[in-house]
Amino acid sequence: MADTTTTLKFAQSLSRLGTESAFVVLARAGQLAAEGRDIINLGIGQPDFSTPDHIVEAGIKALRDGHHGYTPANGIPALREAVAADLNRRHGVEVNPDHVVVVPGGKPTMFFAVMMFGEAGAEIMYPNPGFPIYESVIKYSGATAVPYALEEKNGFAFSAEDVLSKITERTRLIIINSPANPTGGVTPKEEIDKLVKGLLDHPHVALMSDEIYSQMLYGGREHVSLLQYPEIRDRLIMLDGWSKTYAMTGWRLGYAVWPEAAVDHVTRLCINDHSCVNAATQYAGLAALTGPQDAVRDMVAQFDKRREAIVGLLNDLPGVRCADAGGAFYAFPNIEGTGLTSMEAQNRFLDEAGVATVAGTSFGAWGEGYLRFSYANSLENIEEAISRIAKLL
Repeated sequence: MADTTTTLKFAQSLSRLGTESAFVVLARAGQLAAEGRDIINLGIGQPDFSTPDHIVEAGIKALRDGHHGYTPANGIPALREAVAADLNRRHGVEVNPDHVVVVPGGKPTMFFAVMMFGEAGAEIMYPNPGFPIYESVIKYSGATAVPYALEEKNGFAFSAEDVLSKITERTRLIIINSPANPTGGVTPKEEIDKLVKGLLDHPHVALMSDEIYSQMLYGGREHVSLLQYPEIRDRLIMLDGWSKTYAMTGWRLGYAVWPEAAVDHVTRLCINDHSCVNAATQYAGLAALTGPQDAVRDMVAQFDKRREAIVGLLNDLPGVRCADAGGAFYAFPNIEGTGLTSMEAQNRFLDEAGVATVAGTSFGAWGEGYLRFSYANSLENIEEAISRIAKLL
């Protein structure tokens, strides 16, 4: 009898593709909850608020109005125009709507940008600790992933001098993220100024600025968009979207402003990859940008209260210190004093205390000694979670 054992041969490049550990923790937390455990999830990075009603109604109306078909690959014109108007309102910059490309979430922009510049022999720089998909996709592309450090002593802001010192003739792309995931760090304007000035000596290097948390800042901090530097606009990819700002993670809607030379390339990637973004979702996104912004301000105000609470509570834990979080909705405490590694702390806090967090090493090797806490949860749950951890420690 013939041997019918399946012997599929997958592409070797798949072995270089990583994952996002927050979803692994989410699955494990869900499994424990299904077994009857009382689990507080401070691991997943999504707002615990509902999408504002007027946005939901706009999506429903779009379906009822018959918006059931394909849309332009780069997004419906009205939405791209609304994006340009919103960026002008928030950053005081002029953006050509034809340079805006709407995609299903934030990750497609990351993936397309890296694949556009990444290949064997190329180098792409990224923050470490940083959003894990950066390193994953760089390695998948065949390029060399070159990390630059976000250090606690600098408030988890990048050092322009450090970044510039790592540029070589093989550097194709530098990824920047401020406010940052997982650290909550916000890079001040003076460092961004230095970076932009230094990049004038390296015209072969493109930038991708991940600004998905651009409206979530605290303590008087202000967001500095890379769009505000005209001298690099011809090589800048600026990523933003609706997921965090409008509590629309499940709607899968994001966008980027691309340099003119890249617009046709990324549009072809969209056509090959996903054709276009869900039509009704785009109309919901249009309502989000053009409608009232009260819900955004209220949500950020709630996050700010939680930020103050969790940072204070974490600093009261034995063996733990936590820098002030400037943006996003993450705290990134140093846990070295507990004697636990990041992964040991993640697993023990979940299994023994019923609190889901994410190990700092999930965001790069330089995240060892840290944990990410998402404060996208109620004050009551945050206080209970830290109380449980205090008892364990």
